[in-house]
Amino acid sequence: MEESEVITGLDVATTSDRTESVMKKLPEVTLAFWIMKIAATTLGETAGDLFSQTLKLGYFLTTIALFVVFVVTLVVQLRSRRYNPFFYWTVILSTSMAGTTMSDFMNRDASAQFLSNGTTKLGWGPQGLGLGYPEGAAILISILLAIFLAWKLSGMTFQIRDIVTFKAEALFWAAILVSNTLGTSMGDFLSDSSGLGYAGGALLVTGVLAVLVALMKVPAVPNVLLFWIAFVLTRPLGATAGDFLTKPVAKGGLDLGTAGSSAVLLAVLLGLMAHAQVQERQTAAR
Repeated sequence: MEESEVITGLDVATTSDRTESVMKKLPEVTLAFWIMKIAATTLGETAGDLFSQTLKLGYFLTTIALFVVFVVTLVVQLRSRRYNPFFYWTVILSTSMAGTTMSDFMNRDASAQFLSNGTTKLGWGPQGLGLGYPEGAAILISILLAIFLAWKLSGMTFQIRDIVTFKAEALFWAAILVSNTLGTSMGDFLSDSSGLGYAGGALLVTGVLAVLVALMKVPAVPNVLLFWIAFVLTRPLGATAGDFLTKPVAKGGLDLGTAGSSAVLLAVLLGLMAHAQVQERQTAAR
């Protein structure tokens, strides 16, 4: 395994034609990949909260709007003939934003536990199902396992670099959407209900991720399994980091606001995407 690859276990294609085909749609899973993933998921948390809470559109309307955004970005990605960093990471961002409000709609309601400053309603429509984080997480885990079961029964590979068919990529993105929604539930539980707080929750997830990196050296542990666990866990890391940036100081946050934090994170992500685009063009030109 090359030193630049982190939690991948993805087989390198054996021919130049095969390498060219698998590199058309999905990126290399390197350290830069994980940095961009965390940036996108943190932005997904702050931007989702910006629309649903700061702008008071509510979880219901925001979920519908962001799910439509996800579908549009996904169609662009699926129709693309080769890997484009802007297309790929825009879908990751849209799944993170939609996952944030989908999780909030499932787990929260209009009670004082979730709405502050005397607010009793957010936007039009249902205020939330109020399932709670454990129940919501159990449902999402069940859905994610069902997706992986369907993926397994289809006979298609879980190796990310070998995903080249429409059906396999559709399953991949379905798993991404549910895993980001699940990660939001996990992050909110760590931040709001576990007693760890925002910084404590982020440190816990970071510690678990460090263990996953160490497990890469254990031959008996499939690296593909480590990849998906890490992919899920980087979402609660982004959720707790996003809450730490935006929530009031009295609740353990930095109170930087959802708008300001989202703007800074968007600038960082766009810079990383532009850098990835330049690298991709340089690679294609060789």
